[in-house]
Amino acid sequence: MWIPTEHEKFGVVIASFRGTVPHGLLLEIGDTVQILEKCDGWYRGFALKNPNIKGIFPSNYIHLKNACVKNKGQFEMVIPTEDSVITEMTCTLRDWGTMWKQLYVRNEGDLFHRLWHIMNEILDLRRQVLVGHLTHDRMKDVKRHITARLDWGNEQLGLDLVPRKEYAMVDPEEISITELYRLMEHRHRKKDTPIPASSHHLFVQMKSLMCSNLGEELEVIFSLFDSKENRPISERFFLRLNRNGLPKCPEKPERHCSLFVDLSSSELRKDIYITVHIIRIGRMGAGEKKNACNVQYRRPFGCAVLSIADLLAGDSKDDLILKVYMCNTESDWYQIHENIIKKLNARYNLTGSNAGLAVSLQLLHGDIEQIRREYTSIFTHGVSITRKLGFSNIIMPGEMRNDLYITVERGEFEKGGKSVARNVEVTMHVVDSCGQILKDFISFGSGELPASEYHSFVLYHNNSPRWAELLKLPIPVDKFRGAHIRFEFRHCSTKEKGEKKLFGFSFVALMQENGRTLPDGTHELIVHKCEENTSLQDSSRYLKLPFSKGILLGNNSQAVKTTKESFWITSFLCSTKLTQNGDMLDLLKWRTHPDKIAGCLSKLKEIDGSEIVKFLQDTLDTLFGILDENSQKYGSKVFDCLVHIINLLQDSKFHHFKPVMDTYIESHFAGALAYRDLIKVLKWHIDRVTEIELQEHIQEVLKAQEYIFKYIVQSRRLFSLATGGQNEEEFRCCIQELLLSIRFFLSQESKGASALSQLQTVFLSSFPAVYSELLKLFDVREVANLVRDTLSSLPTIMHGDESLQAVKLQCIGKTVESQLYTNPDSRYILLPVVLHHLHMHLQEQKDLIMCARILSNIFCLIKKNSSEKSVLEEIDVIVNSLLDILLRTILEITSRPQPSGSAMRLQFQDVTGEFVSCLLSLLRQMTDRHYQQLLDSFNAKDELRDFLLQIFTVFRILIRPEMFPKDWTVMRLVANNVIITTVLYLSDALRKNFLNENFDYKIWDSYFYLAVIFINQLCLQLEMFTPSKKKKVLEKYGDMRVTMGCEIFSMWQNLGEHKLHFIPALIGPFLEVTLIPQPDLRNVMIPIFHDMMDWEQRRSGNFKQVEAKLIDKLDSLMSEGKGDETYRELFNSILLKKIERETWRESGVSLIATVTRLMERLLDYRDCMKMGEVDGKKIGCTVSLLNFYKTELNKEEMYIRYIHKLYDLHLKAQNFTEAAYTLLLYDELLEWSDRPLREFLNYPMQTEWQRKECLHLTIIQNFDRGKCWENGIILCRKIAEQYESYYDYRNLSKMKMMEASLYDKIMDQQRLEPEFFRVGFYGKKFPFFLRNKEFVCRGHDYERLEAFQQRMLNEFPHAIAMQHANQPDETIFQAEAQYLQIYAVTPIPESQEVLQREGIPDNIKSFYKVNHIWRFRYDRPFHKGTKDKENEFKSLWVERTTLILVQSLPGISRWFEVEKREVAFFVKDYVLNHPEDGEKITRLRDLMLEQAQILEFGLAVHEKFVPQDMRPLHKKLVEQFVVMKLSLGIQEFSACVQASPVHFPNGSPRVCRNSAPPSMSPEGARVIPRRSPLSYPAVNRYSSSSLSSQASAEVSNITGQSESSDEVFNMQPSPSTSSLSSTHSASPNVTSSAPSSARASPLLSDKHKHSRENSCLSPRERPCSAIYPTPLEPSQRMLFNHIGDGALPRSDPSLSVPEKAVNTTPSSWSLDSGKEARNTSESAKLISPPVPPRPTQTASPARHIASVSPSPVGRSPMKGSVQSFTPSPVEYHSSGLTSNSPVLSGSYSSGISSLSRCSTSETSGFESQSSEQAVTVPNYSVSEEPVRKESKTPPPYSVYERTLKRPVPLPHSLSIPAPSDPPALPPKPQLVRPSNLENSSRRTEQVPRPRPLPRKVSQL
Repeated sequence: MWIPTEHEKFGVVIASFRGTVPHGLLLEIGDTVQILEKCDGWYRGFALKNPNIKGIFPSNYIHLKNACVKNKGQFEMVIPTEDSVITEMTCTLRDWGTMWKQLYVRNEGDLFHRLWHIMNEILDLRRQVLVGHLTHDRMKDVKRHITARLDWGNEQLGLDLVPRKEYAMVDPEEISITELYRLMEHRHRKKDTPIPASSHHLFVQMKSLMCSNLGEELEVIFSLFDSKENRPISERFFLRLNRNGLPKCPEKPERHCSLFVDLSSSELRKDIYITVHIIRIGRMGAGEKKNACNVQYRRPFGCAVLSIADLLAGDSKDDLILKVYMCNTESDWYQIHENIIKKLNARYNLTGSNAGLAVSLQLLHGDIEQIRREYTSIFTHGVSITRKLGFSNIIMPGEMRNDLYITVERGEFEKGGKSVARNVEVTMHVVDSCGQILKDFISFGSGELPASEYHSFVLYHNNSPRWAELLKLPIPVDKFRGAHIRFEFRHCSTKEKGEKKLFGFSFVALMQENGRTLPDGTHELIVHKCEENTSLQDSSRYLKLPFSKGILLGNNSQAVKTTKESFWITSFLCSTKLTQNGDMLDLLKWRTHPDKIAGCLSKLKEIDGSEIVKFLQDTLDTLFGILDENSQKYGSKVFDCLVHIINLLQDSKFHHFKPVMDTYIESHFAGALAYRDLIKVLKWHIDRVTEIELQEHIQEVLKAQEYIFKYIVQSRRLFSLATGGQNEEEFRCCIQELLLSIRFFLSQESKGASALSQLQTVFLSSFPAVYSELLKLFDVREVANLVRDTLSSLPTIMHGDESLQAVKLQCIGKTVESQLYTNPDSRYILLPVVLHHLHMHLQEQKDLIMCARILSNIFCLIKKNSSEKSVLEEIDVIVNSLLDILLRTILEITSRPQPSGSAMRLQFQDVTGEFVSCLLSLLRQMTDRHYQQLLDSFNAKDELRDFLLQIFTVFRILIRPEMFPKDWTVMRLVANNVIITTVLYLSDALRKNFLNENFDYKIWDSYFYLAVIFINQLCLQLEMFTPSKKKKVLEKYGDMRVTMGCEIFSMWQNLGEHKLHFIPALIGPFLEVTLIPQPDLRNVMIPIFHDMMDWEQRRSGNFKQVEAKLIDKLDSLMSEGKGDETYRELFNSILLKKIERETWRESGVSLIATVTRLMERLLDYRDCMKMGEVDGKKIGCTVSLLNFYKTELNKEEMYIRYIHKLYDLHLKAQNFTEAAYTLLLYDELLEWSDRPLREFLNYPMQTEWQRKECLHLTIIQNFDRGKCWENGIILCRKIAEQYESYYDYRNLSKMKMMEASLYDKIMDQQRLEPEFFRVGFYGKKFPFFLRNKEFVCRGHDYERLEAFQQRMLNEFPHAIAMQHANQPDETIFQAEAQYLQIYAVTPIPESQEVLQREGIPDNIKSFYKVNHIWRFRYDRPFHKGTKDKENEFKSLWVERTTLILVQSLPGISRWFEVEKREVAFFVKDYVLNHPEDGEKITRLRDLMLEQAQILEFGLAVHEKFVPQDMRPLHKKLVEQFVVMKLSLGIQEFSACVQASPVHFPNGSPRVCRNSAPPSMSPEGARVIPRRSPLSYPAVNRYSSSSLSSQASAEVSNITGQSESSDEVFNMQPSPSTSSLSSTHSASPNVTSSAPSSARASPLLSDKHKHSRENSCLSPRERPCSAIYPTPLEPSQRMLFNHIGDGALPRSDPSLSVPEKAVNTTPSSWSLDSGKEARNTSESAKLISPPVPPRPTQTASPARHIASVSPSPVGRSPMKGSVQSFTPSPVEYHSSGLTSNSPVLSGSYSSGISSLSRCSTSETSGFESQSSEQAVTVPNYSVSEEPVRKESKTPPPYSVYERTLKRPVPLPHSLSIPAPSDPPALPPKPQLVRPSNLENSSRRTEQVPRPRPLPRKVSQL
């Protein structure tokens, strides 16, 4: 039975559980689980990472942990009771784990590895904490390390800053917001601005001395030298080197490493040097022989220096090599370092070319304890500490030192009877009072142990040696008295014995008889002469002698003769126990000399501060002793001395001695009666503040008031203890009187910075320190009243002394921070006066930083949700006093421009943040009662209105992203919680006071605006958070966006008819809210749009405003990444449901559909733009969106914007031709006018003419780069016309030259012909603009089918390539997948004339073959009926399909959608769908029957002449012919009429390129027959694909499979093995001379099969082969002209040239919809680019032949005698694609056997007329192509459109009017066959121009 758990609530999974049992819960090791129930070794619960899934799991898989339960029951929350640092570590590491893996994926290797090390380190520290064996200090240290690493990792990963208090995370709900802000600010500052270290240390490590002539031991002495003051500033670091130049004791690092400590920041400058002196230990001369002398001397070797500034650039540990110099004369050795620093090169030189000192130097920053922590290795291995000379900058009270520094300076000695000067060596000993030498008290430096004697180095033959060697004597205090130093002087002989002869000595006592030590400074000592063997052991013998020249000259003139020789030393004492000051000694011994007390007290101020603090306790005892004995006489002087000592401790150098004085007051002070005198003297001084001569002294007194009060209070307490509390009233009266004097003094007003205001300033700065002392004697309320009265006495004038006002506020601030204010009783007393002063300063906007700090401290003391009465009352007071001024202050400081300096800006942000946190704290503390009182306090609605506007504005400021640093999410969430709570309170006031007749638009607008930006905040978008963070936020605050959304909806519903004020203004903001991916929020907010539509409909009868605003905002919002597919569906479904019952339902549905379609396109566009490289998908999507804005929404500005976006995409992809076409769209919207245009996109403010000119030049440039020079020429002419009209000949000349250069490029440069591919996108997974559509794409240069297919699959990596060319079925269309169907297609050029004319260079033709292409075709082979296994070619047919695009290629895109597919004419669907073509189809059928008659005639002729061995073939041909007749429905022919033989000069009739009727044009798709290889004499191209091979298998299969002609019309395509085939790969010419039988045989050899297969390829161009080279004879030409009458237009040579003139085509360059060509008599337009000079009469281009319908009655009258050979309409190929065959060449897909261009009429005179000069065009009816359905989206405009076929106009800017006289290079006319008579008038009249798009260009 499952039992709810009581204690087992929380656990960690210690082994993974797969959940294989029923209801089992899948658990991974490390997961945390919450347990709900238990049963027989099983638990039931859920994993905290996924609380929605509950299940069971074994109890032994879980390690239970202690936890506390909140909200027991269904919604209980379990919180582990472990250390909060451990909890944070665990959660953080979980979050990091996921992000850490992503770092690897993103290839951020450096951070990946660093984070890995930190995570391991944190885990190790976590183990230490969990073990629980750490000491308290060690635990604190570990936690500090953990939090530092957690913060570092969070910062690196961009996570939130965590507020902490003592290393533990704080709950923002448990502390005040001001305290939270301070914690965040502290951590932020700690992270951003490290505090510069005030203390620095230099680490020195000696490596080696590199020198060639070593061989002796060396001493190396390091020290720091101040070249500015010319003195050493540190002790010495001394180390010894062996003969090899290496440290003698390498195993002891402290002997060769040292740390120079306590360098101040002021000492890190370039004139501080590291000096290194090197002394060698050996013979007197470096070059002496080894046996000359065995005695070792200290001799100078070399010196090196380095400026400490060289180390400031970096803390490099790399070894430095210091150059070692030697002085030229030894007498300069003492100052060699100074000479090197000053670069006095004449006094020193290098010791050797390769001499160098290798050292490692590093500057360390921070106090010494910090250095010990951070550089543990230095201290672990050992390092010697080298101090600064004397005391450090800060003297610590516990510091014990007694060091005497002696510098052996110089000596003056006589020759002593010798001819040369002496080699003097000084030996020093420290001798005690008993005459014994003190052992080990002479220190050479920090790296060496102290010694008992010192030997100076020896200067060779020098009677005036200068040493300047510094020694430290650390002599204990107890040995100091009576001790002296003895210096012995010896001459060092250089002879073999090397003996040292004593010739004199000096000494000096360390302490005088009166107790004073040896004074600091230089002392000239007397050199007492002595014999060599004199014993100096008995010191009493010489101590009676004088030792100093000063004493000698003053006291013993008899010894003058001994003063010729002298010795100088400098002494400096650094002691905390001994003094050299006699005045100090006299004061301390005041009882022995009572008469000197007054003098001693007077001299105390002159004594050095360090001497006073050394004897602080003794000095204070002396002063209070004197006060007790004779207060009347010495009271004032003692008070002055006490003030001097107290103020001395204010100095930063002695600041640390304040605790010493505090300890003295608490423990040692015994002046129980002193309080009376102190109060009395203090009051005396305060009462005389106006006396000018005393003001300076009074200022000193007031500075010391804190400690004076401490002495007063302690004295009174001692008195009370001793007397049992006597004289209490008297004491109270004294204090009251003193404070009355103070109040009077403070209340004095002075103008400006007077002496009085300075005194007030001094008093106020230290007055708050008195509170704690008064509390020791008085009650809290009593003290609070005293302080309140004192602070109230301050003058309220704000324009007085600025410094006084600042100090006054500082005094208020210290009061708030004091112990007195923390007590609730005293706080309530003090709060009004504090708020009064704050209010005054805030009103004047002065001292805002201090005001912010005070307010923060006030709110820090008020805990959240405190319901104590005192707290509520305090909030009442603060709200009444400060809320309004606080709001105004925030508005004021946030509206100011931010300061430029970084420090000032930081300060500005701090102030703003603190005020904001104060406001939030106040609002969070306010209860319902407070809000009600606040709202009731406004007397008038205007006041309430101003308040609401003010607070809404402030809230909008608080929501700004820059208000807090980006990682302060905790602070932002708290602020938002406060804001939404306040808004809920205030919205009620808004409803009650500002609706109906009191409606106020401004305040409601402010409210809605605030609500919208609140919801849109980045920090509230929970979808962006990690799951754990999202869970925490939802648990603590819920989703605040939904709450605010519901409030918006509620307030909107309350508006009623006032909603109209906010339509359409609020549509954009509300739309932005609904785009947030929060389902609940969307469900609440979307219905508002229905409401808006309803109210707008009521007001104006439509909702055009709503529609316009929705569309405008959608584009900008979705481009920012907002919105998704779910939103589109929700928007559609909610609104459709809402408007079901509305009367305006239809228009509403239309609006919703439009907006939904726009969303689809915008979403697709956004998804495409996320990709890195420019690809077809991006361009296609942009084109789709551009079209939508143009055609459906009519948004010109958006249309133009997307034109330029598309242009940029093309430029990036180097699609220069497409870029030019794209810009042309904008160009077409402009006119050549002088209208001014505003600045728009990247265009400056300019006239319309200038912008159009700029566009033209840019387009020409792009056409040039895209090698589309023909189009560039047209634009050059257009702009040249404008220059000519303005007489701008300079630019006209340039333009003509540019035009000429383009002509040159056409002729000189090579152009590649691109391939074209048909691409079908099937399946629901494609973007909307591609889904279930097919396109034709213009390939890149050199791109073949395989490469194109791979590119498309790369663009759509999830797509599946379809392997056939069949049209997919509905299952593919509806599949949740992506299918790509790709195969090559052949372009069908529009311009036939240029291609078919003789003599035109290929360079020109190449342009027309692949440009301005609307139609493309492809052939699909299939088997009709049952496939014959023995002969597969029997049933193999080819289906030819023509694809018609919505726009010609190239255009504004590399691909365009297929608008229409057309298969063969005899398909029933075609007949039914094109009733207007019925007459043509009937005629075509008649013509085909006619061909059958010709074929029968041919068979008859063949029968006469066929040889006997070919009879079987003839029989087979006849059988197949019979089957063919049956398939055509021909039962029998009438008797064959004998016709005169027709002569075909080349064995076959040929088709005229210009004579095919429209039904013959390849522009109409059809089924073509399979032919023999000779059917295509043109160049064939091989392809490896199966489709190509099948399609090219041309066979002479004339067996019809259908039993009736109806089957022909019902032919269906069948699957093919491959759809991905190219028809554009080149192959050699294929010609066959095989006999017709062989060509028709199904049993061909492999070779012939191969030829046959390849011959079915449909190349772009099939020129006439050499089989038909000879033109027809004139007689034949006449015959065929006659035969072709009625079928095709003919040219009559007898007509004159004017009669042969034809109308040119209407312009196809017009952009505006419906623009038609103008009458050629007015302004003839040319649609084709210009070509070189040519004959004036030319054939009609094929593109217009499609428009001509031959008359059905135009049969030849010669039918009786000669069979009429009407041209076959089925087999016409445009663009020069002629396919001629002289044989019976197979079957059409319709089953009609034909001669395939064998009709006689195909060779009618038009073939031979290629050389003729004119073509007559009879009148025929023009068949207009069916206009595109209106539901189709018109395509974007292009340069080229088909004339008379498409209602969509094209850019007219490329249209060039034909001049009346032909130009030098005339444009090629586009000829159109005239219509029949009844249509001729309609043909010539100008078509009215449709109304163009509403123009807004003037505003662009």
